[in-house]
Parts: sequence; structure tokens; C-alpha cells
Amino acid sequence: MSFDLGMFYEIPVPAPWNPRSEYDAYHNVVAQAVLGEEVGFSHFWTVEHHFLSEFSHCSAPEVLYGFIAAKTKRMKIGHGVRLLPFPYNHPIRVAEMSAALDILCDGRLEFGTGRSSTRAELEGFGIDPQQTRDLWEEALRIVVGAWTEETFEWQGKTFQIPKRSVHPKPIQDPHPPIWMATSSPEGHAVAGKLGLGLLSFTIGVPPAELAFRIQLYRDALKEAKPIGKFVNPRAAAFTMVHCADTDEQAKREAAESVVWYFKKSISLIGSLAAWQEGKELGSYSYTAGLKDMSLDSFSFELLDDMDAIIVGSPEKCIEKVNKYKEAGIDQLLCLLNPYNIPHKSVMRSVELLGKHVIPAVR
Repeated sequence: MSFDLGMFYEIPVPAPWNPRSEYDAYHNVVAQAVLGEEVGFSHFWTVEHHFLSEFSHCSAPEVLYGFIAAKTKRMKIGHGVRLLPFPYNHPIRVAEMSAALDILCDGRLEFGTGRSSTRAELEGFGIDPQQTRDLWEEALRIVVGAWTEETFEWQGKTFQIPKRSVHPKPIQDPHPPIWMATSSPEGHAVAGKLGLGLLSFTIGVPPAELAFRIQLYRDALKEAKPIGKFVNPRAAAFTMVHCADTDEQAKREAAESVVWYFKKSISLIGSLAAWQEGKELGSYSYTAGLKDMSLDSFSFELLDDMDAIIVGSPEKCIEKVNKYKEAGIDQLLCLLNPYNIPHKSVMRSVELLGKHVIPAVR
């Protein structure tokens, strides 16, 4: 099985904003994606986030993917992820939009799914954290049925859908590969048990710890009862990646963004535990340890020493990417602009990664 490097984006928009801030952010991402395909990146992924000012302005990924599909020919296009707990997205609309995208991109869609893990988003859409896993699973089963059954109906806990023909159907037969995003060890096992590809979104986790989580996934995969029509056995993990001509230049360009993103991510995820203070956290129990975490001690040097980031010259990046590869993943999702790395520097990073790193680690 091949080892791939994928592009991964939150689409941050640093303040202060001007009337073209979001315009520039989106069009810069498109230019980077086009170059990424040219130099050998296998996938283009983005998140779906809401209300997270500066951190991520990527609230309508399906629109962006249609634009990227028209600009590219080979690169897989991945929801990283489509949020399934209702009312983020109604599962029938999810099935329709993703099938239309799969048709327009000639079967290049990778369908990543998730629940969300921040107070701003869950509270903003009126979603009870205690219900998100059940909501996610029910919605995903509906999506698979809508994709694959000529006429579909559903009588469930949240949705009652009378018999209908759902159009269009995806071009991939029987449907696009399905993935699940998770940040907890428990979630890695859930992805395996359901036969889903793994999107391991574990901020600040070094390769040694990642290897343990990947093994949890692989072990569970052996007993998979797939929620889709087939098992997707691939595992991907993300980290922040920036490549420059020298280690010193890479650090100079990326250090502020790397530290900002790490601290902001911890704060956002910890906000869920603070919001639910005194309540059972259930499948979000991993957030409890983040609520009161002291972030002052986290520096670029610490994250670099932990191998929790990949920032440096091509030689250094190759060395670090190989550590992630040895952890057992099939794809590394490269978060190429955590916050405010200049577009020109990101383009150079993409170029260097394509010229030197991708050929060396495949």
C-alpha cells in the first residue's frame, strides 16, 4: 500500500481583516492546491468549521471542492470532515451534495465524517454533546443508504424519511471511500470497528504515541462490521508542515503560526469541557485534560523536539515524515498554513515538498 502526502487546510484568516482578507485566503488556497497537484500531492482536504474567527473560515467546504475539482484532474478531494450531527447538515442533503461532487470531480471524492468538538460550534447549532456520536452514526447510515438504494426510507431515532428516490448517485461504485475523524484513543477503535478509514486528528501527539493509536485502529479493523458497503482500511494523520530552503528560514517563517495554532486548538477543544463542567463528558472525556492545561511552556522548540511538527529544510522534513510513516499511517495530512505563513512561503513549501520530500518517502 502506498504512502501519500495530502494537503490539509483550515483556511485561517488572521486579524485585522480588510474587505479582501477572506477573498485572498480562499484564492491563495486554490493556487496552492493547483501547484500541489502538479508536484505530486495525492489529496486535498479541508475542515468544516463554524464561528471560529481567525482559526478557520472554512464553513462551506462543498463549494470550495467544486471549484478545486474544476481546477485539478488527478488529486483526490477529501471532506476533512463533513459534520454529520444534525442540524449541521441534513443527511439527505449531505448524500446529494457529495454525490454531485463525486460526479463532477470524476470519482475523486474521499468522504471524511466527524462530530465536532468545540463549544462555539455545538452550542451555536444547538447540539447536545451527549448525542453527537449517535447523531453522527445515524446520519452516516442514512447517507450510505441514500447513495446505494434505488429507493430509500428510514425510521430512526432522529430521522423519519418516507420512501424516496435520492438523486444523484455517486459515480464511484458502490460509493466513495468513507473516513472518520477522531482525536481520542477510543475513537480510533470505533473507526476500525465500523470499517472506516481513520483521520487521526491528534494535535501535538508525537509519532510514538501516534503509533499506539494507529495500532488500536488496526486491531479493531480485524473485527470490522463496516457501516459502508466495504472496508476502507487506510489510516491518515495530520500535523503542521512547513518546508523552506534551510531550517533557519523554515523556523522564521512558521514558528509563530505553529505555536499559535497549537495553543488555539487546545483552547477551542478545552472549551467543550469547560462548557460541560459538572456533566458526564462521555465520548468527549479526552477534552477534560485540555480545559486547564497550562500552555505557557509550549514553544516551537518543544514541539519540534517532540516531532509533533514538521518544519525545516527538505532533509529535515524527510527525516520527520519518515517517523510518521513508521508509525503506521498510509497518508500524512500536511497542514500547510496553520495561521499566517505568507502565501509566497507556502507556495515555496509546496514546491520543495513536491520536489524533494514526496519522492523520498514514497
